[in-house]
Amino acid sequence: MIDPKLLREQPDVVRAGIVKKRLTCDLDAILALDEKRRSLIAAAESLRAEQKTANSEMAKLPKGSPEFMAKVKDMKELSSGVKAKDAELKEVEEHWAELILSVPNLPDESVPEGEDESDNVVALERGEIPAEQSYQLPHYDLDWIEQLLDFKRGTKVSGAGFPFYVGDGARLARSLVGFFLDEASKAGFQEMGVPFFVNAESATATGQLPDKEGQMYQTVEDSLYAIPTAEVPLTNFFRDEILEEADLPVYRCGHSACFRREAGSYGKEVRGLNRVHQFDKVELLKWVKPETSMAELESLRAYAEGLLDKLGLPFRTLLMCGGDMGFTNCKQYDLEVWAAGQKRWLEVSSCSNFGSFQARRAKIRYRNAQTGKPEILHTLNGSGLAVPRVFVAILENGLQADGRIRIPEALVSYMGKEYLEKR
Repeated sequence: MIDPKLLREQPDVVRAGIVKKRLTCDLDAILALDEKRRSLIAAAESLRAEQKTANSEMAKLPKGSPEFMAKVKDMKELSSGVKAKDAELKEVEEHWAELILSVPNLPDESVPEGEDESDNVVALERGEIPAEQSYQLPHYDLDWIEQLLDFKRGTKVSGAGFPFYVGDGARLARSLVGFFLDEASKAGFQEMGVPFFVNAESATATGQLPDKEGQMYQTVEDSLYAIPTAEVPLTNFFRDEILEEADLPVYRCGHSACFRREAGSYGKEVRGLNRVHQFDKVELLKWVKPETSMAELESLRAYAEGLLDKLGLPFRTLLMCGGDMGFTNCKQYDLEVWAAGQKRWLEVSSCSNFGSFQARRAKIRYRNAQTGKPEILHTLNGSGLAVPRVFVAILENGLQADGRIRIPEALVSYMGKEYLEKR
């Protein structure tokens, strides 16, 4: 959530940030409601002060006297006035609390201007893109792909976008998860097993609600949401808590299935594993002091890049422009891997700094060791990494002239073999 004080005192700064993100928001309505809210708070407090004064005066009067009875009448009127103001204030505060959630996080000054993905800046490109070969194919056109992935039966059982991983395909997916978790552990991230469903408070805290409600699967009876990423339960682990400054930074990681409706997706860009409704991902979370968060973002980005280096996959890192950033992010890098068969880049990770935005919504603070007072901390998260498109890159970049698929050396010990091949 945006800092209400910043919105109140520097509305033009907030407007400029929203424009940079190419989003819209009715700030005038929010500011007017905030002014009304504060006016009602002042009026209610004034009436309570009158109540207190009248009560003190009553105590000095003889019970049953005309003056006492007049004060009783005054007290009843004041009490009715306070109740009316409180009721009006409650209604206004609920409306204000709803509207303030529509204000996006403001982009950092270092975020480039831009309308859409075409304006993102290539911050790094690493690895050799394989020379074009006649045998290169998109993974979904491999003649024995059904021995690794079964899309038809997944559609029969659940619907489009819910594939089965089969045999060595299942083992490769599991190997990737194991590799990602082991590497995260070496880097100091404590592993967590997370719930795959969260309540509305948790989804609101991380910014999925109300911004992405239409993209989330929801249960009817329990009003729970299937997680689109482990970021949601991981971030909420410390919701409504105060951490000690000495315990920061806190690093956690978690593997989960991720569920996304991806409504309106179609065409060749979503074929095969390019875009699915359920997929596995290892997520990395950081809770840090505000003054360190940008440095922590760079180290998170470098870590994710290191995973792709170890897998030997060509990739590039994009610094996202204002118009292509997420609602909750203040700075974001996307990592894209090259898919030789499709001859295009596929996103496999986003590394984001949320500043105080999520922590303010989730009421996650740390106690300043010098002042002893609680302060809002900063949260960051990154994919480390998402399985499907890394899986795709391994199939398409590793395809050999003889039809076998070479497995990255980093995964050989997990797979127990160097190649995937047609049975």
